[in-house]
Amino acid sequence: MPSRRPPPSRFEIVLLLALPLILAWSAIHPRDRFTWWLEAFPMLIGVPLLIAVHARFRFTPLVYALVFLHSTVLLIGAHYTYAEVPPFNWLRDTLHLSRNHYDRVGHFLQGFVPAMIAREIFLRRSPLRPGKWLFTIVLLVCMGMSAIYELIEWAAAALTGAAADAFLATQGDVWDTQKDMALCGIGALLALLCLSRWHDRQLKRLEPHP
Repeated sequence: MPSRRPPPSRFEIVLLLALPLILAWSAIHPRDRFTWWLEAFPMLIGVPLLIAVHARFRFTPLVYALVFLHSTVLLIGAHYTYAEVPPFNWLRDTLHLSRNHYDRVGHFLQGFVPAMIAREIFLRRSPLRPGKWLFTIVLLVCMGMSAIYELIEWAAAALTGAAADAFLATQGDVWDTQKDMALCGIGALLALLCLSRWHDRQLKRLEPHP
């Protein structure tokens, strides 16, 4: 007789209840509605997908916490637009920076969070084991996803013109695309270096006991 899947943990329920509140706040009177949809789209697709597969593929608490963090960052950026998040405007003005750097945080997490998602899927659904090949493939997957996202930004700009300016958030930086991809790679690299052992311990707890 097949074993029953355990119900969602208290931690998962807390995240699941908190995220709709953040989503509701983000969606109320955003700075630009079109940009809101563009920025929130990854969260609006990714989180329901994780919920849909939960019964068949339950991720580690670490991955769920990272997804919650990334979703929150996306929704804050969607509400204000990435170039106008108030605390980072304050940092720009106080430190005499050239731009609002909130979008850099988003692109760093674009590598940091998917690295753990991809690592878990590979370890649980492929012959790959912890080591150089897993490390390299996960890093390349994250860089590939970053390239795809930059192509989506380019397509949005080409199709909608000035309407996508807030979505691009280049703020006059001609090297913005390259810097965003570099930050994604750095994020993925740091996640793999800093979180892999913690991730492995949580994966062991998911293994069925005899």
